[in-house]
Amino acid sequence: MQPSLKNAIFRYVPALDSLRTYSLEYLRKDVFAGLTVAAVAVPQAMAYASIFHMPVEMGLYTAIIMTTVGSLLDSSKQLINGPTNAISIAMLSALAVVPEEQRVTAAIMMAFLIGLIQTSIALLRFGDLSRFISHSVIVGFTLGASVLLLMDQLKNVLGLKAQGSEHDHFLVRFWSSMSGGGSVHWPTAGVALLTILAAIFFRCVNKWFRIGLPELLLAIAFSASVVAFWDPNLESGIKLQQSIPRSLPGFQLPEMEWTLARNLSSSAAAIAFLGLLEAMAMAKSIATKTGQKLDMNQQCLSEGLANMAGSFFRCFPGSGSLTRSYINHTAGAATQWSGVISAVGVAATVFALAPLAQYIPKAALAGVLILTATRMNDLKTLRYYLKATKFDRWILLCTALSAILVSVEFCILIGVFLSFAFYVPRAAQIKMSELTVTSDRVIREVVSSDMPCSFLRVYNIEGEMFFGCAPELERQFDAVRESIPETLKVVVLRLKRVNNPDAVCMDVLTRFIEKLHERNIVVLLSGIRSVMAQTLANTGVEQLVGSENVFREESEIWASTITSMKRAYHLIGQNRCSHCPNRAIAREQRGDWSYMI
Repeated sequence: MQPSLKNAIFRYVPALDSLRTYSLEYLRKDVFAGLTVAAVAVPQAMAYASIFHMPVEMGLYTAIIMTTVGSLLDSSKQLINGPTNAISIAMLSALAVVPEEQRVTAAIMMAFLIGLIQTSIALLRFGDLSRFISHSVIVGFTLGASVLLLMDQLKNVLGLKAQGSEHDHFLVRFWSSMSGGGSVHWPTAGVALLTILAAIFFRCVNKWFRIGLPELLLAIAFSASVVAFWDPNLESGIKLQQSIPRSLPGFQLPEMEWTLARNLSSSAAAIAFLGLLEAMAMAKSIATKTGQKLDMNQQCLSEGLANMAGSFFRCFPGSGSLTRSYINHTAGAATQWSGVISAVGVAATVFALAPLAQYIPKAALAGVLILTATRMNDLKTLRYYLKATKFDRWILLCTALSAILVSVEFCILIGVFLSFAFYVPRAAQIKMSELTVTSDRVIREVVSSDMPCSFLRVYNIEGEMFFGCAPELERQFDAVRESIPETLKVVVLRLKRVNNPDAVCMDVLTRFIEKLHERNIVVLLSGIRSVMAQTLANTGVEQLVGSENVFREESEIWASTITSMKRAYHLIGQNRCSHCPNRAIAREQRGDWSYMI
């Protein structure tokens, strides 16, 4: 195999790269972590499928296929892909407008569309742009999604019938179900409560004795056993799950209905973005603890290809799982192969326990989801973002409220828009400060007690010189032009702290220089770095001011500014203000121009 091809395979399939340093110790850790995750993945996959009314086997298929593909391609060694509560809640909202008989087809098609969007983001190398999205968006989404999940499952826990049209807003359906006049079905509510209490008990046992019992799986098995013993004929009206086929997912091309795809395209884009944010946030969180360096574009690629591959095996969309990734990390997973082992464990469970799944009460899964909703939010993190800044608080609250009042998938777009809306004005700030030469020959910022020079003005400009700053830059240039006297000869602009100049701001600078030239004022540019120098040449600004009036950045701090000051005083000649510190030097025509900064 050619070295270039070999390096490409190891780069794009990180799990294979990890085999070069794999050991029996790594295998032991990965097997233990993978089987621990599988024990949690089975009940979660079934529960997450039931959130948006998919057959429970689709959740298991997603936990097998998507987890396998995602683990092979993941940049993170501990991230576990598959069905997640966030994506399932978003799918519940997105598929509300789809007729019931088309929802399975639509869910599979959404997996393909979401994977295609995510893969495109990776190939265009837009993964790094995620750092410009405030994490408050994820915290706000999680808060809103947990409230919706709680409200959606409350009727299932209480045994109430769903009321209202499937096209009604979520809150309308919730209120209709809760106020529809139906009475609580106490046996159903009892099963849900029993499941919740059992899960809490097993979690406490794990904590007390430091063992790794599959708490959710045991809680569901316990509730199913109680129902089978107490009400074997289901005379109380408790409903059970449908049977699960004892087979692995088979290859099948996803059906593409273009009208439906067009109608769901905006939701697919929002959920694709949500999935990437969710996965990358979890991967970054684990990486801070392990010290692993992540490739965000590779992470986007793994999410996209995992979703696309899942669509060919009757899977619905998924992402990086917060719960299972955390369990995988704490269980000691060493490489991405723990995820593959987890998928194998889920497949083995499907073969072994599929006949028993039909005895699981639906209320038991609803209880697991209620418990999941209460655990989705970290109260410490929530308080931190609410108290940190007004910026974070508004993004968090608006994202959460839009999830509840508008839709889950649309709230992500709202949160992202708010991130940019709040970020860009703060980034689009450019500072212009006037400098002066004091009587003790020090260059510093002007204070109110300083006497202005009649012949020379020096300005220091700092900030991002991109199109967003253009209005502010133009306003400050206008203020400068209005403040300068008729006697002025030279203006020095120090541009060393200016970054990322673009055509719009360079046009503003050009017009400012032209207007000064109309008044016979010479403009000097100092502290010019290589990028700025190239831009000045490309836009004709260097030719406008003259190359002799452009002073490149030097190794010594402020050196180019001092050089430009020498040039400025040379252009002024012997004209000096009465308070000028260089008055004596000019009179004696000496050249020892030196300043303290």
